[in-house]
Amino acid sequence: MSTAGFNSQNGTGTGQTYANGPSQNPVSLQQPPGGGYGMNHQPSYNPMQAKAPGPPGPGPYPFGQYQPVSSHQPGPQLSSYPAAPGQPLLSRPPMGGHPSYTPPQSASPSPGPRLPPAQATPLPPPPAATSTSYYPNPPQPMASAWQYNAASASSMSTPPRGPVANHVNPAASLAAPSPPSSAAYSSAPPPPPPPHMSHSPAQPSGPGLPPTSMHGYTQPGTAPPPMNPMVPNTYQPNRPAYGPPPAGPPPTMRPTPPPAGPPMTSGTPPPPKADAQCWGAVNSALPPAEPDFQEGDIECPGDVAGNGPQAPNSYNHVDSRMAPPTQPGPPGRHLGHYPSLPPGYQNTSAPPAPSSFHPAGQAATQPYTQGPQPYQQPPGGPGPAQLSSSLAAMSLQSSTPEALRVVNLLQERNLLPANPVPAPTPCLTQDLQKLNCNPEVFRCTLTSIPQTQSLLNKAKLPLGLLLHPFKDLSQLPVVTSSTIVRCRSCRTYINPFVSFLDQRRWKCNLCYRVNDVPEEFMYNPVSRSYGEPHKRPEVQNATIEFIAPSEYMLRPPQPAVYLFVLDVSHNAVETGYLSVFCQSLLDNINALPGDSRTKVGFITFDSTIHFYNLQEGLSQPQMLIVSDIEDIFLPTPDSLLVNLNESKELVQDLLKSLPNLFEKTMETQSALGSALQAAFKLLSPTGGRMSVFQTQLPNLGVGALQSREDPNQRASVKDVQHLSPATDFYKKLALDCSGQQVAVDLFLLSSQYCDLASLGCISRYSAGTVYYYPSYHHQHNPDQVERFQRDLKRYLTRKIGFEAVMRIRCTKGLSIHTFHGNFFVRSTDLLSLPNVNPDAGFAVQMSIEENLDDMQVVSFQAALLYTSSKGERRIRVHTMCLPVVNSLSDVFAGADVQAITGLLACMAVDRSVTASLSDARDAMTNAAIDSLTSYRQAVLTIQQPGLLAPACLRLFPLYILALLKQKAFRTGTSTRLDDRVFAMYQLKYQPLVFSMLMIHPALYRIDDLTDEGALNVNDRTIPQPRVLQLSVEKLSREGAFLMDAGIVMYLWIGRNCHPNFLSQVLGVPNYAAVPEKLHLLPELDTAESQRTRAFISWLRDQRPFFPSLHIIRDESQLKPHFMQNMIEDRTESALSYYEFLLHLQQQISK
Repeated sequence: MSTAGFNSQNGTGTGQTYANGPSQNPVSLQQPPGGGYGMNHQPSYNPMQAKAPGPPGPGPYPFGQYQPVSSHQPGPQLSSYPAAPGQPLLSRPPMGGHPSYTPPQSASPSPGPRLPPAQATPLPPPPAATSTSYYPNPPQPMASAWQYNAASASSMSTPPRGPVANHVNPAASLAAPSPPSSAAYSSAPPPPPPPHMSHSPAQPSGPGLPPTSMHGYTQPGTAPPPMNPMVPNTYQPNRPAYGPPPAGPPPTMRPTPPPAGPPMTSGTPPPPKADAQCWGAVNSALPPAEPDFQEGDIECPGDVAGNGPQAPNSYNHVDSRMAPPTQPGPPGRHLGHYPSLPPGYQNTSAPPAPSSFHPAGQAATQPYTQGPQPYQQPPGGPGPAQLSSSLAAMSLQSSTPEALRVVNLLQERNLLPANPVPAPTPCLTQDLQKLNCNPEVFRCTLTSIPQTQSLLNKAKLPLGLLLHPFKDLSQLPVVTSSTIVRCRSCRTYINPFVSFLDQRRWKCNLCYRVNDVPEEFMYNPVSRSYGEPHKRPEVQNATIEFIAPSEYMLRPPQPAVYLFVLDVSHNAVETGYLSVFCQSLLDNINALPGDSRTKVGFITFDSTIHFYNLQEGLSQPQMLIVSDIEDIFLPTPDSLLVNLNESKELVQDLLKSLPNLFEKTMETQSALGSALQAAFKLLSPTGGRMSVFQTQLPNLGVGALQSREDPNQRASVKDVQHLSPATDFYKKLALDCSGQQVAVDLFLLSSQYCDLASLGCISRYSAGTVYYYPSYHHQHNPDQVERFQRDLKRYLTRKIGFEAVMRIRCTKGLSIHTFHGNFFVRSTDLLSLPNVNPDAGFAVQMSIEENLDDMQVVSFQAALLYTSSKGERRIRVHTMCLPVVNSLSDVFAGADVQAITGLLACMAVDRSVTASLSDARDAMTNAAIDSLTSYRQAVLTIQQPGLLAPACLRLFPLYILALLKQKAFRTGTSTRLDDRVFAMYQLKYQPLVFSMLMIHPALYRIDDLTDEGALNVNDRTIPQPRVLQLSVEKLSREGAFLMDAGIVMYLWIGRNCHPNFLSQVLGVPNYAAVPEKLHLLPELDTAESQRTRAFISWLRDQRPFFPSLHIIRDESQLKPHFMQNMIEDRTESALSYYEFLLHLQQQISK
């Protein structure tokens, strides 16, 4: 097994700079130790930090410690600090399975240690929260965890906030003593364990005080009385070491007087210079007319790949070399016992529907004008961002936005909204929000950007963007202009969020440079008026497409070129895929995107490579066989890729004869590597798309692989092995393909292990896509055949962009440091996409390099330059604007829980490969613990029992538990290695809306569908049943339930299902007559059948892939798959949702 090249970022083993994604900004790798960029800013909070830095290991994401170093350590109850030799480190209890499950005497869990009874049978521990889940070990062990450096500490506009004194609601304190306020970072001795907390069913389901008193948020216009500011959380390295937990009953807790301290001050740095440059931009002195290089309009003129100005970033390359190893800590504390009956957990009503960031009519938005006028405060006093959380908490009369409504997760059972969770609306003025980018295209994990990195670190929430840049759009303004207006400094495209100083000048919203308005831009082609540049389409649409002039081309636009590489071994012929492929291509050959220059070619392979001469004028296709697979060559280079229009009849003849040509083959070997090399040679002169169909493990020639899966380890609770590639052959070839504008799409149709972890690299680094059809067989698995047919039709006919590049820019002060998706990072911030398709998603992680004190809003812009299938060079630009806030409560109020979950999933996939699966699981658990701890300590001012979360994050623990039970990350449940790797690939490159269905499926009851509240789509009535919780308690034997899990749907029929549904929808007289393997609903002429089929069709139409449908009964073999998606229920190897909440509460209240 060769792992050459995986210990560097290039993957070639030759020192060539291949910074392939999801990689760190390669700048950091070019600095000598001790230097580096971004050393004077706050390190960013990173929920996926490895337990101990180690050398980058082999893997499809070879970048070692890919997150920026974060010295923002949590308190002792959350993570460990470097200790002197011999001094043990504090650690969280491991979470790999369950504690013994015995109901305690009281109805409440004890956060303290409790010995399990001797007769209890221990279960494997739950997913762990370990001591070092998030943060790298600081390079200087004695550095104070909360004092980053003198420069950044002095520049903070708001001192770090800590917990205030224990203000206990008298009514609530009668039921249970309040947990300690946890002055965890002071030099005082550690507090004893918190007392027992009682949750009785009679206790009200909400907090003791109105929600307004629970967090630092106040409505503008109220002037609360001042109070002493809170003490900054400062860890003292000289404090006494933590010892073992004290024995005996927990002591009673007394409220602590509020600490005194200096009043808070807010410093405002000077405004940015007019010629300040956006990161990665060239010097503004460069002439704007200079033609762009291969990176086109996205690359600043004069920048050559790898030689352009380097972006500052927060990645500390010293981390993997100089950080001290983590010392082993004491064994974790036992998790205690969970009550068998959740108190006060069932008889609660559903929550109100999620609302926008502020209630309607509340004057809390921040006005923003397109002119250079100074920022105006809202009438009635300072807005929420101007008040500290401690001041705002004193105003009991203020109204609270729905996003900050306090939710006790242990008492509110029905958290799922009736309809899918919408994206939160940023707190912008109506005019700005109306112009903002569609969240399905461009979405941020935080819709309110923290003013400083330290504020972001306090929130313990990841900051990043999720993009769907080439999404199919029903309305897309297209502009043809010889002048594309861009900032002379940072090369930002003019957009709705720039400001016009007058008719002749505009100020860039990313770097603040003042630019001249070109004469041509004065004319508005829509209104046919002159002198109103602010009404041009470019300034009225956040998503727009330009037809690029010739200076955006390095070479003439390439034609659409499609090469199909087909496995024709005995195994492939047995599956029957070849006839399905040939028939599908015959049916859609006239719908292939392209023009008169479109080219196609075919290669088949088993132990030899077969080429097909389709030259115009031949009477039939000629097959040319090359048996020397060690030194592959093209027999007739000029006639293997042919013009589709000129040779269409020959192509059709070949497709009709191919299935029969190999139907009696007995060749079992597969020389996939040599076939890929041949295909690369064929496509290199032009670029294009390579579609590879493979049905078995390659076992001959270059790239040959051996089976690495041990079937006996599929259900192991230990770490999963072989998630990284066995060889770097496929990655190296992918990088070569990317350099020649070739993308490789892999269709894997197999019933055996195929080492997708290795094969997938060919698509991963060439901006291709992996399609996986396990157990594919044309007779035994008809639902997979239907899925393959539908996917193939979409694949062949969807739009495509060739030789594309994409760059993401952001306002000065923000920095992008890590990318997720399928691509190759050509230079610091430029993604190379040989092909771009409308079904691909991307994600990036960000940090705050400079304080955003003087800004009310920041902007992000993604620009995608591509060649259309018609040969046009086009630029698609998306711009998003978000407000800047300076209070922690506002940061939490703007949290987008689904975007956070999607980004964490991407980070966890990388962590699974570069570290281990258990590390990734620990880090995801700790993401929930740390964010809710931060909310409880720094936002809530009244501490009370329960697991408290803001309404906007009420689903966060549920989504984290869903990720832990997802096929990519689960343990203890039998999971094939290829299935696990494919699930990881999907989480990495699917747009958020589709990956969320994989993470948390949707459950509907469909035996009682009505037209009440139905949608009317294209004259079809689409019922809208309520989304149900994923728990068996929501199922009923009298009903029928549909589970939508993304690429698969299950229709579960209850044993006592009403005969009317069985006959009217399934066409069977009774339950016993439901067929064992049914995957199609019969088209019956009944209202019930039409409603059910309309609803399922509507769900399928909303996604680019085709989900297969399985109709299952209680006795069906697929029932376990259906039940595994019941995320809220307990399994042998994983906690129930309620148990998981208790575990989180136990960790938070320690």
